[in-house]
Amino acid sequence: MNYYISDTHFGHTNIIGFDCRPFRNTLEMEQTLIKNWNSRVTKEDVVYILGDFCWSKEKSDWLKILNQLNGSKYLIRGNHDLKNFPAEVKNKFCQITDYKEITDNGKRIIMSHYPIMFYRSSYGNDVWHFCGHTHNRTAEEYKRREYVLDLIKNRKQDFDNKGHIINVGCMMDYMGYTPRTADELINWWNDYYKSYILRFRR
Repeated sequence: MNYYISDTHFGHTNIIGFDCRPFRNTLEMEQTLIKNWNSRVTKEDVVYILGDFCWSKEKSDWLKILNQLNGSKYLIRGNHDLKNFPAEVKNKFCQITDYKEITDNGKRIIMSHYPIMFYRSSYGNDVWHFCGHTHNRTAEEYKRREYVLDLIKNRKQDFDNKGHIINVGCMMDYMGYTPRTADELINWWNDYYKSYILRFRR
């Protein structure tokens, strides 16, 4: 099974206030993130981490967290991740990259830390762009949702942009500080935009 999550920000004290995360301190946040992760992810599963995994620059802090998390891990690098990974940390990941595409249960998943408004094959019904970076209370996140609504309302032809863009930041209400599957995320997207899709579908 494949899972997706972004912007965990392990060890980042200020992120609690920035995101209004329901934790008293980073220790409580880390314990919850690890518990939620391992409650779903087994050693046989794969987790795609779409950036900003750990705030610390210390190798020991990265290893402490990574050693507690189940699954094979792919890191799509974010702006707060290490620029140069020590070998011991790098070896904990199957791959570290800035961009990745996979097929998951018949869907093409395009991953980057940063939202791509015109992602590759954005006209495709079974093509989805997962990203992070914008968190949950920033102007950028609201603009992204408004952008998708505009695409739905103005779509006139089958090859127009579908706007299948989902923020997999752990702090989003549909994420719940827990890795989610592509089907769960797509079901959320369909429910969130359902009334608009039914109204404006061409």
